[in-house]
Amino acid sequence: MHVLGVREAGADDGALESVVDRVVDRLAERGRVGVVRYDATIADGTHARESTTLGGDVTYDLGVDGDWTASGTGMSVGDALESLATDCEYAVVVGVPSLQYPSIAVGSAAAAEREAGETVIAAVDGPGDLDLDALVPALESAEPYQSLASLVARVKRSPRADRAGAIATFTGRVRAKDSADDAPTQYLEFEKYEGVADERMAALETDLETRDGVFEVELYHRTGIVEDGEDIVFVVVLAGHREEAFRTVEDGINRLKDEVPLFKKEVTVEDEFWVHDRP
Repeated sequence: MHVLGVREAGADDGALESVVDRVVDRLAERGRVGVVRYDATIADGTHARESTTLGGDVTYDLGVDGDWTASGTGMSVGDALESLATDCEYAVVVGVPSLQYPSIAVGSAAAAEREAGETVIAAVDGPGDLDLDALVPALESAEPYQSLASLVARVKRSPRADRAGAIATFTGRVRAKDSADDAPTQYLEFEKYEGVADERMAALETDLETRDGVFEVELYHRTGIVEDGEDIVFVVVLAGHREEAFRTVEDGINRLKDEVPLFKKEVTVEDEFWVHDRP
C-alpha cells in the first residue's frame, strides 16, 4: 500500500480539503483508497471511528496525544495504516507532520517549509496547483507500506491457494540489546543498493517459488529508520504442507541477509556505527 501525507503549511481548511478530495479521486481510479485524518482538536474520546467525511473508502478520525492516539480507543495512525493495508492500494494521511512517507504541503508557506524527516513531493497553494500526472508516479516510486497482515492477505489471494495447507511467517524486529550489559539500541537505519536490492529480492522470491509444494513467497525489508521494538523484515510462505513452508521461511530469511545488498547503521545511547564496518 502506498502512503501519501497531506498537511497544511499556512493554508485554510478549504484549500486543504480540496487538495485531499482531488488526490483521493485520482488515486481511486487506480485502486482502493483509505483516508486517515489526524485532527489535533479532537480530544473527546469519541473519534477514531470509520466515517465517510473525507471521501475514499475508509476514513479514521484520530484524536490528540503524543503518539497520535485517539483518546479511549488505543488507535494510532500506525494502527489505522495496518488496518487499511490488507485491502487498500493507497492511504492518504491528513494532518500529520513529519510523516515518513511522501507528502504534499498545502499553503502559501509550503514551498519553504520542510518538517524533519519529511519527503515533500509537491508543495502547492491550492488544488489548482496540483500536477496529478506527476504526483502519482512520484508516490508509487517510493517504498510502500507493508505489514505482516497485508503480506499474509496477499498470499491468500494466490490462484493456487486452494492447494495450500500452510502459511509460515518470519518477523525480524529491532532488539534493544543482546545482553544485559549492552548499551540500548535506539534505532537502526537501513539503506539499500538502489535497483540491485529490489532485483535480487524479486529474483529470490521467484527462485523460492520454484520449489515443489511452494506456491507463493513474499519478502519485505524496511529501509530508513526503524526504532527499537519495531518490525524490520517479513518472510511469508504459502505452501502445501508445513514442512516445505518452514524450510522455505528459514532459507528465505537466510538468503535475504546473504544475497540482498542492504546496509545497516546502529544507533545506541552511546554510539553509532555502520555494522559492516565493525569486525
